[in-house]
Amino acid sequence: MKNSKAKNRRAPSQASVPLHDAQSSRDHRELRIDKVGVRGLRFPVQVRDKARRFQDTVATLGLFVDLPKEFKGTHMSRFIEVLNAHGSVVHVENIPDILRALQVKLQAATSHLEMEFPYFMVKRSPVSRLEGVMDYTARFDAAACGTEIDFVLTVKVNVTTLCPCSKAIAKYGAHNQRGEVTVAVRFRKPIWIEDLIAIIESSASSELYALLKRPDEKAVTERAYENPVFVEDLVRNVALRLNAHREVRWYRVEAENFESIHNHNAYACIEKAQGG
Repeated sequence: MKNSKAKNRRAPSQASVPLHDAQSSRDHRELRIDKVGVRGLRFPVQVRDKARRFQDTVATLGLFVDLPKEFKGTHMSRFIEVLNAHGSVVHVENIPDILRALQVKLQAATSHLEMEFPYFMVKRSPVSRLEGVMDYTARFDAAACGTEIDFVLTVKVNVTTLCPCSKAIAKYGAHNQRGEVTVAVRFRKPIWIEDLIAIIESSASSELYALLKRPDEKAVTERAYENPVFVEDLVRNVALRLNAHREVRWYRVEAENFESIHNHNAYACIEKAQGG
């Protein structure tokens, strides 16, 4: 009997003891936080592919909300709960649902999602027509403020640029370099990632390829020599094509050349809003 009474007087289990919620305690510094959440989360995603309908890849995600000035902290686990509640794969189409779920779950006025991932395309070399897989970097930045959704698509593409000044003054050739072009757009109707890549690659001295045989290398280097561009030319060429795109309502074009004969990089940027 004594043993049985002792068992009944044992402390309650850890699961039944209420835990202190420090995040919900009052903060007296009176400072609202614009974005707080989790970043660097790797997760499977599915994006639309112009050639194959869909492409599976892996993204690095960030999920954030605003935090009113009266709360000390947010509940980080709830971001992961919201993400997992929408399935094992994030689709572009369910990003608005995720943003709204974050607002509800964390009682926030605004929510944000950032998603960066490698995007793959099969390209044929220009002469031998051999296939090789090219990788690009794509990024989605989405935000919900109340019921309004803002969405920005960003694509990063490596290209070849050949210096017009070097070509004009050199006896035996001209220096060239790899450049990185970053294009961010807001649009009226969705734009294919492949179409933005094509706009960028057609604006440079030459595009890059994963696989080149000797006849291909000859063609690529000669094409670059015949189409010299400064970094300023590169951003202007892209901007002109985006100006003509009926679905683009805002863009930012950045180009950075990793110079081959200078100890610095060359950089240029154009940003423009067009229409409503």
